[in-house]
Amino acid sequence: MERTTMRVALVALMCAPRAAPGQAARGAAPALRVATTRGDVRVDGRLTEPAWSVADSIGGLTQVEPREGGAPSARTVVRVLFTRDAVVIGVRADDPEPARIVAYARQRDATLDAEDHVKIVLDTYRDGRSGYVFSVNPNGARYDALVTDQGAGENANWDAVWQAATARTPEGWSAEILIPLKSLLFRPGRTEWGFNVQRRIQRLQETDRWASPERDIKVTQTSRAGRLVDLPRVDLGVGLSVRPSVTGGGAHDTSRAPLRSSSRASLDATQRLGANTLASLTVNTDFAETEVDARRVNLTRFPLFFPEKRTFFLEGADIFDFGLGLEEDVIPFFSRRIGLLAGEQVPIDVGAKVTGRAGGTNFGALAVRTRQVDTLPTAAAMGVVRVKQNVLGESSAGFIATVGDPLGRRGSWLVGPDLTYSTSRFHGDRNFLVGVWGLATGRADLVRGDRTAAGFKVDYPNDLWDVALSYKRIGDGFDPSLGFVPRPGVHVASLAANWQPRPRRPIGPLHIRQCFWENELSYVSGLTGGWQSYEYFMAPINCRLESGDRFEFNVVPRGERLTEPFDVADGVTIPAGTYHFPRFRLEGGLAAKRRLNAQATWWFGRFYDGTLHQYELTGAWKPSPLVIVELTGEHDVGRLREGRFTQDVAGTRVRLNVSPDLQLTSFLQYDTESRAFGTNTRLRWTYSPLGELFVVYDHNLRTRDPLTLRRELAFASNQLLVKAQYAFRY
Repeated sequence: MERTTMRVALVALMCAPRAAPGQAARGAAPALRVATTRGDVRVDGRLTEPAWSVADSIGGLTQVEPREGGAPSARTVVRVLFTRDAVVIGVRADDPEPARIVAYARQRDATLDAEDHVKIVLDTYRDGRSGYVFSVNPNGARYDALVTDQGAGENANWDAVWQAATARTPEGWSAEILIPLKSLLFRPGRTEWGFNVQRRIQRLQETDRWASPERDIKVTQTSRAGRLVDLPRVDLGVGLSVRPSVTGGGAHDTSRAPLRSSSRASLDATQRLGANTLASLTVNTDFAETEVDARRVNLTRFPLFFPEKRTFFLEGADIFDFGLGLEEDVIPFFSRRIGLLAGEQVPIDVGAKVTGRAGGTNFGALAVRTRQVDTLPTAAAMGVVRVKQNVLGESSAGFIATVGDPLGRRGSWLVGPDLTYSTSRFHGDRNFLVGVWGLATGRADLVRGDRTAAGFKVDYPNDLWDVALSYKRIGDGFDPSLGFVPRPGVHVASLAANWQPRPRRPIGPLHIRQCFWENELSYVSGLTGGWQSYEYFMAPINCRLESGDRFEFNVVPRGERLTEPFDVADGVTIPAGTYHFPRFRLEGGLAAKRRLNAQATWWFGRFYDGTLHQYELTGAWKPSPLVIVELTGEHDVGRLREGRFTQDVAGTRVRLNVSPDLQLTSFLQYDTESRAFGTNTRLRWTYSPLGELFVVYDHNLRTRDPLTLRRELAFASNQLLVKAQYAFRY
């Protein structure tokens, strides 16, 4: 089967047409010259320094939405300065109606897609595959991310040291963004970087862009970025950053437990090995500031996926991405396997990491040693190595290898190659990708079964047509110690063909921006044949209005063949057998630009041998940039032959955003499975670009007595932690 997979990918790769010789010339990337200044730039958002007036500028963007290629409704001017140790980007964002600017968020790493904002993308290696993302809204809220998946995605959990400030003006708003060169990795000696700018005017649902203003292209596709030219030589100094931190606090682990006090010191250090490689060291690692996971309802037979949020594992995380189209079915390196066990922290004694790019080669290596916890054998050494070589214009070939096991099981390893052909010039200006990958694993206790996995994907992700075909074969003995594989021993095939037209005229009273007629079929069978699951997701109605509001209706026939009973809820067990059941969904949402926005979803229809109704609600109330209240909730009601069940999960997050550098967030959650209320209250004060203070308080209440099961609202546990950290850069 691995040979068949490789043949399919090679045939598709050879048949993929290349751009005609004149296409690259016709679409020559625009260029912006940087200016240099020896003086300091005061980051206040006002662009008053003399250097701004003489710097070259981008004097106009082009519409991507709603009229591709049209003139923007407001002018945007962008300039770039280089100081001796930083790149500074100045933006003037005019607006004829400044009172109608949409801006609510102030907190760090806020999702700014639903607000007015400016997004900057830097490709510091000029490799067309990687990059950094920096965004700011008119309130000065900052967002940063790493470009992932060849520009198809962003890793928003990455954080860098940088500054931004904004100012409101009678003409609109302006911004200054200062990024220390020590916060970036780049190829030494280059005189140009990839660069792109995108602006969102939310009330008009308008997106304007500098380079490649096409709907089929994302601003994060750095292969289609413009050029930042005439870069000066820079001084990075010693390239050493040392960040000590101190954490202290106390906790009551149960209602009758005495106060348990704790304190610890930790150290994180990084050293540049040239301008394009970074070595990192962490000692006695502390993750006290990491936000808790959101609770979720699981009505499937398989574990849920939760993303990584810990800083040490996020730095350079894009380098460890593997393969095309694996999604959550196969993740060969899942960093949450290190330092976490069943949701509980496992102390990390020491960790080391090297990431970088050189000569078209992307490389990363990580090694961690964890400590034993009570009687659990969690004292273990684990590591991963990833190498990816850039080939052709936008493609890559590489391999990954891991070693070690979180529970210290002997002989654990994983290794495998991947190849991805990618082009944004397919038939002129379309995206087209073909990927193939293979993996093998071993461990002393894995003595039976097929310990390999392989697959391929052919993808045509564009604005009008989004078509994809993928296949995965996962062996029944494939159990990588540092990976995530929720369902081994299967063939997984999927085919999607989504037509996404943009009506030129209103449909009755509706002014529709775009419709999404989706058809997605997935099929799962056992290794020796015989189907196990199928799902056909259809969207006969799915439209987004010019206002940003949306509505959708789905028909989803499903099938499950259970070879053993399945506990779907407490006291409700679905017997083995074959089940076919159609599901339906109604969904509507108010545009996120509104002060009060929400989305309501109703799933209904058959569920195994009964019925299931699922009611979901998410919403946000933004009375001012100072206060934002967010709500999530799900209420599931199942009626099966084997019994009835009700499951609920609810969460409320209240944000108090004093400034972009000072936020207080409280996250309250409840679910019927644990029957417990939990609050996670977190103060984050960035008192300096290099220093932060965190105060985190967790408080839990139970709703039932654990012995008598009598209903009561009583104290369960709490914890208060204070963490201070500061980075010294040399």
